[in-house]
Amino acid sequence: MVEGGISGRLPAGIQIWDETMRDGEQTPGVAFTPEEKLEIATLMDEMGVPIMDAGIPVVSKEEARGVRLVANAGLKATIVAAARAVRKDVDAVLDAGADEISIFIACSDLHLTHKLRMTRAQVLEASVRQVEYAKDHGVPVSFVTEDTFRADLEYVVELYNACIEAGAVRVVFCDTVGVATPSAVAWFFERVLPRLRPAELSFHGHNDLGLAVANSLAALEAGILVPHVCVNGLGERSGNASLEELVLALETLYGYDTGIDVSRMYDLARLVERLSGVPIGVHKPVVGYNAFSHESGIHADGVLKHTATYEPIQPEAIGRERQFIFGKHTGSMAVSDRLRKRGVAATPEQVSLLVQLIKELAESKPKEEQQAFVELFREREERRRGVADQEFWMLARKAGLPVPPELGI
Repeated sequence: MVEGGISGRLPAGIQIWDETMRDGEQTPGVAFTPEEKLEIATLMDEMGVPIMDAGIPVVSKEEARGVRLVANAGLKATIVAAARAVRKDVDAVLDAGADEISIFIACSDLHLTHKLRMTRAQVLEASVRQVEYAKDHGVPVSFVTEDTFRADLEYVVELYNACIEAGAVRVVFCDTVGVATPSAVAWFFERVLPRLRPAELSFHGHNDLGLAVANSLAALEAGILVPHVCVNGLGERSGNASLEELVLALETLYGYDTGIDVSRMYDLARLVERLSGVPIGVHKPVVGYNAFSHESGIHADGVLKHTATYEPIQPEAIGRERQFIFGKHTGSMAVSDRLRKRGVAATPEQVSLLVQLIKELAESKPKEEQQAFVELFREREERRRGVADQEFWMLARKAGLPVPPELGI
């Protein structure tokens, strides 16, 4: 844990807002049942995650049931549900009984022109109207805009101040397509925050260029209190800021107590992996299968002498174990350690010979099995990602639509 230094650059009162059940479920091919959402929410609640978005109730009857199930589970966390700045969406959240509502609408001229086909004035009017409506029904409102960081700064300030005045208690700034950089985030908030009316501030970052966690940290250093995250970095396209990465960065690099029980972090990652059907990336930081694995002889030697030489986090702290992988780069220290732990005595010459045999075996292994695994994984991903083309046209026929004859369905 780092003492002093950058730890003093963070505001007090940071609260993690988890989006796994909402934006995480928008990962292509992912669909949680209501009971699965409750299972995820319950574990996160036990770990101390303070805010969770349970979904968008207007999406379907099952989605509404899922939000209602989580909202009525008696969890300590604040349960949020999301709605477009549309009356039927807001009513669906009110019916689902969420603790808070997150009302979102696009903000950039790019989105307004090509997606919403609305003017800035129309977006402001719709936003204020729905914020006031939700407030009048006694539900705290978070106001969210898509594509905030590509919007006109003057319009951002005008729109957000109007919604704060209308009753929003929290406002969320979104890097919707992951185009910001840490310095750009700092620049943005330096210019916008002094001009905003009082409200709690939140940041939602996407990972299209691998900067979501870095941008979230920059937002926190700028004074934002509520960063959005998803377990395992799930979310649209390349996902959102990863819960485990952001929390561990705050805990270990900044020395900031997030209030979250990190000892169960790996349990949570594996649960979401199983329920989402999305495998954790081999090289995923913190929870990936290689995160605490060492093959290099130099690294293994260092870790055996002092774990901090090549591990920024103790794996046991998050419910994991380190592994020494034996292969081409293996050294004598790891081999000796494996033998010693099994009570096997060996001379230096024997260890050296065993190291050489391990290297030779590793280098002689054919690649066909690995390549076959990669191909199998790719085929599996194509099947997993939602409704397949043939299934689509079978459903179209069921809906009474003509099916192109060349498909042979």
